[in-house]
Order: sequence, then C-alpha cells, then structure tokens
Amino acid sequence: MHRTRGKVVGVALAIAATGLLAACGDNDSTASSTPTLTASSTSAAASSAATSSAPGESAQPQTPAPAPETAAPAPETATAAPERPQPVPTNEVPQDTSGLSDKDRKFLDSLKSQGIAPASPDIALSIATYVCQGVAAGASEADLSTFVTAMAGSDPSFDPSKMPVETAGKIYIDTAEQTYCQ
Repeated sequence: MHRTRGKVVGVALAIAATGLLAACGDNDSTASSTPTLTASSTSAAASSAATSSAPGESAQPQTPAPAPETAAPAPETATAAPERPQPVPTNEVPQDTSGLSDKDRKFLDSLKSQGIAPASPDIALSIATYVCQGVAAGASEADLSTFVTAMAGSDPSFDPSKMPVETAGKIYIDTAEQTYCQ
C-alpha cells in the first residue's frame, strides 16, 4: 500500500513538473521587442470582475470598458560610437613649460623630433619617470615595453595612423633611457 501511494505521488509530481515546464514556452529567453499593454489584459480583468457577482444576484452580462489605446514608443536609434576618440590637436592645447627643468625639456624635444607630441608634458614625463624607475629596479625589457606601450597608447594625442603603438612605446623607452634617466 505504501509503495503504491509513493508511486502515485511520484507520478503526480512528474506530471505537474511536465505541465509546468510545458507552460514555460519554447525556450526563447531573449526579449525581441518592447512590451506594451494590450486590450486583452484589461478585458481579462473586466471579465473576471463580471463573474464575481454576489450570490442571489443574477449575473448580467457586463460590457467591458474599452481599453485605452496607448501609442507605441518611438524606437530609439542607436548610433555607433567611434572605437577610439579622435586625437587632440597639440597646437590647440596650451602647454605650460615654465616649470620644466632642462632635463624635462630635453626629453620632450627629443620625443618631438621623433614624431611624438604628447597632449601634455605631464603624460610624457610620467612615462619617463616610470621607465627610469623600472630600469633602476631591474625590470625586464618586456615588462617595461608592455606598460609603456599601454601608457603611450592612452595619450589622447596619440594617433595610431601615424605610427604603431609599439613603436611609440619603444621610442619612449629609448629616449627616456638616453636623456631622462641620466
């Protein structure tokens, strides 16, 4: 008897689970449009109100209230953002070189002669300082190159159409070792 009851309960649970899973849909879990209110949801609410009349009253058919029509929202147009911001023209950015030492100016002039014009002297000088600290700490050339290349590529005035970022990183390292780390 207990075995039969357990089997019946197990079968009933299996059927309920199957029905529940079947009601879930066709495994389409992505939204493909913007949901809007439709008249079917308001008419379902009105029909459920009509069927819940008090006992003793005759159930008279009630006409559901017309559903207010809502305009569908206008589709938003997505504009593709550029992959990288445009470089800042260096002639429009005022560069204050009054507080720079001779060593700083020599490093910046050497970079400029090799085709690198940073957006601000602070960017180039921070890269040079990093190179000098890395060399003093005994960092490998590969480690220095990885980080200096990343810093050179993040400069707003860097233009990858003029030179590859790896070349710019190599120029920063060589120039810093020759002029700034002395």
